Amino acid sequence: MQVFVFVLNRTEHLENLLQSFADHGLRGATVLDSKGMARILHTEDEMPIFYGLRAILEPERRSSKTIFMVLKDEQVDIARQVVNEVTGGLDVPDSGIMFALPLTMVEGLEKKK
Repeated sequence: MQVFVFVLNRTEHLENLLQSFADHGLRGATVLDSKGMARILHTEDEMPIFYGLRAILEPERRSSKTIFMVLKDEQVDIARQVVNEVTGGLDVPDSGIMFALPLTMVEGLEKKK
């Protein structure tokens, strides 16, 4: 089994992505709000008065969604294909990043009946 992680920068794709995961039998995704380091550090270079003005004029800085799922090894390639189909590919600038890591232990996926 593997943990599949995808940081989606173009959040307008979120609903279609989750629906496509479900359509392909990929279930159990957890979605977290996230913000990349570059977006956070960008404000340090600004003068405090401009940062304050931007906070008023642009109250929500652009954020990302971090999606993770525990998948069987054979499901990881399906998840990759879904991400690339829905987003148009991760070679598009500022679209996101995905990776998978092997798991040595998983508990709680299957419940007693």
